[in-house]
Amino acid sequence: MLRAARQSAGLSVEQVGAATRIREAIIQCMEQDDYGQCGGAFYARGHVRAVAKAVGLDPEAVIHLYDQEHGGAPLPVAASAVFQADKKIHLPERRGPNWTMALGVALTIVVVFGMMRVLGGASDQVRTGDVRAASARPSVPPNTPITEAPKPAPGKAVAKKMVTVKMRAKRSSYVNVHDAQGRKLFAGTLKAGKTSTWQAAEKVNVLIADAGAITLHVNGKRVKGLGGRGEVVRRSFGPPKPQSR
Repeated sequence: MLRAARQSAGLSVEQVGAATRIREAIIQCMEQDDYGQCGGAFYARGHVRAVAKAVGLDPEAVIHLYDQEHGGAPLPVAASAVFQADKKIHLPERRGPNWTMALGVALTIVVVFGMMRVLGGASDQVRTGDVRAASARPSVPPNTPITEAPKPAPGKAVAKKMVTVKMRAKRSSYVNVHDAQGRKLFAGTLKAGKTSTWQAAEKVNVLIADAGAITLHVNGKRVKGLGGRGEVVRRSFGPPKPQSR
């Protein structure tokens, strides 16, 4: 699948190696399902993720498929097995607040505030003679009708044309489905006998790892000549064309 996706993207092994900084010999072995040169399962999963991203596949979906074919995802390591404290950590005792210092600061503030009031004198008086109460209602000249501005009529929203894609798997196959903005609608293995339907506006992009295993309907019509067994196919589908009168 990695090799087919690379060829479909028009990339060489050298270009993928330059993008991922993985040796070309390792990439060639990976494309032949040989991960012995990766240096262990941890590094193999990292290489698979990097190469999948470089050739345009969904890295998480490809990692999931790799785990299914190689004994499952690695088990998590308990934190207690990684970190063990040999010495007890002594924390300093928390002391209460210094009330003497706080009282001194409060007294200083009171004294300063009293002196400011005494020295300020009449300058602290607030003048209110020139203040007028504001009316809550706007003044309107007599005999003037009050009219409200007409509310704009709600515009008719232009409905986007939808695309409906339906797949049925005769055999299990990896499938990747995205909308026109690149948002993922589905990425994973469509198991044998299962049927799934997706709908999006304007366009739907699909990638099928085994075109011969999938029966595809777009907007209610079957897509013929999708591909052969084991063939990786990328296709894009738009909304149905309006019928001419």
